Amino acid sequence: MSRSVLLQLTRDSIHEVLEATRIIDKQALLLTHPLLNEKIPTTINIYTQENLRGSFSSNSDSLSLLENIIYGAKKAAFEDKNFTPISTSEYLSCEIELILSTPDGTISEKDHSILSTNPKTFLYNLTNLKDLETSS
Repeated sequence: MSRSVLLQLTRDSIHEVLEATRIIDKQALLLTHPLLNEKIPTTINIYTQENLRGSFSSNSDSLSLLENIIYGAKKAAFEDKNFTPISTSEYLSCEIELILSTPDGTISEKDHSILSTNPKTFLYNLTNLKDLETSS
């Protein structure tokens, strides 16, 4: 199952810090997904082994959804005062929850870990990765 644009943006925001590189093309995302220009408050929760590992809520009316997600993901992963900054291994095994507070109500979406400790899930992911490599 593919990851939503919003959850992928959340993951990419954390990945940028861990790898000290820029991978997010903001202009392309804004052109492709105009909703990212909207001002929508967000909450980002990071979980490891079903325990909260980091969290950040933005009630900013001045930032776009795109900026809220990028900023919030980095704050939740690296600057939550209740936790040490997330490590690469924790990032690979964490779940991320994105909560949007819209005028029509709350929307919540959760992204499962990149790596799984479940052997069946691990084999499924490994098979899909091999299929992607052979189709390239």
